[in-house]
Amino acid sequence: AAMDLGANAWATFTRVTLPLIAPGIVAGALLAFALSIDDFVITQFNAGSTITFPLYVYGAARVGVPPQVNVLGTMIFLVAAGLMLASVLLQNRRAKGTA
Repeated sequence: AAMDLGANAWATFTRVTLPLIAPGIVAGALLAFALSIDDFVITQFNAGSTITFPLYVYGAARVGVPPQVNVLGTMIFLVAAGLMLASVLLQNRRAKGTA
């Protein structure tokens, strides 16, 4: 419909399609992130010689927790909290615009 009204393909994608699929993309990314952090056992078996974040934390916790683990945990928490705050603010802005 947007292209019938004169919008080009890029404008149609950025102004119509992307806002509609953005919540699904963000939800999928957050679920993938949470599952990748949570599935330590699967990561341990499948990672091979690669050191992933869960394996690094597990290895560091066995010999004593270095400050890097605390920093990484804090960074992950702050990013997650920031994404949640941005989501709430965006939902409030959309609710005010449609009310």
